[in-house]
Amino acid sequence: MRAARTGTAGAGIGRRRFLGAAAGLTATAGAGAALPTREDARPAPATRRRVRRPAGTRPLFLGTYTSQPGGGTGVGVGAYDTTTGRITTTGVVAGVADPSYLAMAPSGRTLYAVDEQEQGAVTAMALRPDSPPVVLGSRSTGGAGPCHLSVHPGGRRLLSANYLSGSVAVHPIDPATGALGERTDLVTHSSPPPGPGQDGPHAHQIITSPDGRYVLAVDLGNDTVYTYRLEEPAGRLVQVSAAALRPGAGPRHLTFHPSGAFAYLANEVDNTVVVCRYDCRTGRLTPGAPQSTGTGPGTSFPAQFLVTRDGRFAYLANRGHNSLTRYAVEAAGARLRLLDTVPVGGDFPRQIAFSPDQRWLFAANQKSGSVTVFSVDARTGALSSTGAPFVAPVPVCVVPL
Repeated sequence: MRAARTGTAGAGIGRRRFLGAAAGLTATAGAGAALPTREDARPAPATRRRVRRPAGTRPLFLGTYTSQPGGGTGVGVGAYDTTTGRITTTGVVAGVADPSYLAMAPSGRTLYAVDEQEQGAVTAMALRPDSPPVVLGSRSTGGAGPCHLSVHPGGRRLLSANYLSGSVAVHPIDPATGALGERTDLVTHSSPPPGPGQDGPHAHQIITSPDGRYVLAVDLGNDTVYTYRLEEPAGRLVQVSAAALRPGAGPRHLTFHPSGAFAYLANEVDNTVVVCRYDCRTGRLTPGAPQSTGTGPGTSFPAQFLVTRDGRFAYLANRGHNSLTRYAVEAAGARLRLLDTVPVGGDFPRQIAFSPDQRWLFAANQKSGSVTVFSVDARTGALSSTGAPFVAPVPVCVVPL
């Protein structure tokens, strides 16, 4: 199994858009800054308007689609109450195109977004206390339809996955400003051949192992998880192994157990989850047997795993079933035991996220235009809805700070 470097963009953008009626964020675009020229990494001038967050709240950001009816106008800026979990809107970072996935820098000073378009890009935004985020500029990912990005733990590299092109990209990060530099690498997943019903590779996620030694890329089209070594100072990816899932599994999202010895993989196409053993010395991932998502027969498009900080519970978002599955994590991370599923209270939960203290779990429901909030019982892992959902335009990603 091998990957090839390429500069081509890939096919059309049609597959990834699942839309529903959605109401808009009520704040105006005055809380943002205009997007600079794509390859211009110079900071845009910040507005002087102060942003006052209600007492007892923490910041929260929302990703959306801007090119679709009912979508947003940029990255949503809001806050959540640390006592009740209730979300309120404070503004929008306008001019960021189709920011469907967001990631925070380890420093907490910069937010990054994909621009999920035919000519894919990634955008950096500086976060300032009591003032709106400032767009620092965008850089091309060299591919089409970027749907995921993450920041390397060292804070010096941004990693992104181009879904439609089946490629992964690396960008340098300016350590002083958080702005992005020109791409240092682009690798296309050229082998193995696509799985049943797939038209090519479809890179869906790229993350770094817990110890920071390796980078793992999940490809839905090729039914493969690739492991790379990130070579510095060149910022290039060198493949060291590849883990094959059963044909037609459609792996989408990988989440590590806190021990780093195991990872949990959501398979979008065949509606299963897999516990994987991970060798931190070699970067090799070994998938286990497929397990149930708890949603019954048929395809429920499982989207994403979360694992609690103490490693006792795992949660899975199921888009077709519109539910959240709760698992008990056993045998030091080697086993998942299905406990229950609970209704998500919305339609098509694309992404879920914990608050930093893991008291709250947020679900971005793409088709219903809503974000639902659940309280997490620290002892049992049980989820309890906090009430009426927060209305948002096509929310596909939520990042609570």
